[in-house]
Amino acid sequence: MKKTIVLFVVCFSLIFPAVGQTGKVYDNLSMTSKILKSERKYAVYLPPDYDTSQRSYPVLYLLHGAGDDQTGWVQFGEVLRITDNAIADGTATPMIIVMPDANTGKRGYFNQGDDWRYEDFFFEELMPYVETQYRIKKEKRYRAVAGLSMGGGGTFMYALHHPELFSSACPLSAYIGPLTIDDFKERLERGNMNLAEEEVNAYFKRHNAIELLKTVSVDDIKSVNWYIDCGDDDFLYEGNSLVHMAMRKKEIPHEYRVRQGGHTWTYWRESLPEVLSFISDTFHQH
Repeated sequence: MKKTIVLFVVCFSLIFPAVGQTGKVYDNLSMTSKILKSERKYAVYLPPDYDTSQRSYPVLYLLHGAGDDQTGWVQFGEVLRITDNAIADGTATPMIIVMPDANTGKRGYFNQGDDWRYEDFFFEELMPYVETQYRIKKEKRYRAVAGLSMGGGGTFMYALHHPELFSSACPLSAYIGPLTIDDFKERLERGNMNLAEEEVNAYFKRHNAIELLKTVSVDDIKSVNWYIDCGDDDFLYEGNSLVHMAMRKKEIPHEYRVRQGGHTWTYWRESLPEVLSFISDTFHQH
């Protein structure tokens, strides 16, 4: 009888190897950056069938907010549990999720002088590195970007600066940049940063979502599928609303969601399943 039970278990495991499989998260990986002159940490989520398949996967670059690092979406966002569940119930396709650290050294996803060229690092070093290190599809159609707060701002900027690279962009509770040039100048004064008027204007136009909507080709913006989400009690609600209205005026298709909630992980954990479903629809053939 015992031999029969053992044989049944072995046969069952051979026929149904995927039962009980979960994805894997590695949250303390690193790569060498010549641009930032340092070791840069990142985390990665690998889908449940990654080790047992030979296929390549679409990729989501998932950006953290100010004060967090590459572990934010892992520890507080519960990316492993939420993504495993979404893949298991069919609302998300298996994908690789890359979560870089933009909080060590200086903070932020944009270039700030010669000593913090983070945006250059992201596109010239991080993306090429992870897309050869892992079995990632390299076409625009299979690449998405999302993030919260500061990472939501990074999502807006990266997709607007490089619409040729991303099929979907999902900014959550995003900091869209200073709402006016005067706001930006006041922020620079508080930080004791002295820039020439020309530099101030150029930086503002390149790092403000509303300004970029005025200058980037509408067709390029439309080539990205947009999902914008911000809580009704969020202190960044105004900026997200203004982006929504600016897109409406230019007839740029986008999903705009306002739910009850504030600038909290409770809100973003509820957003993540919707983001995974949204970008999966773009990854799929229709």
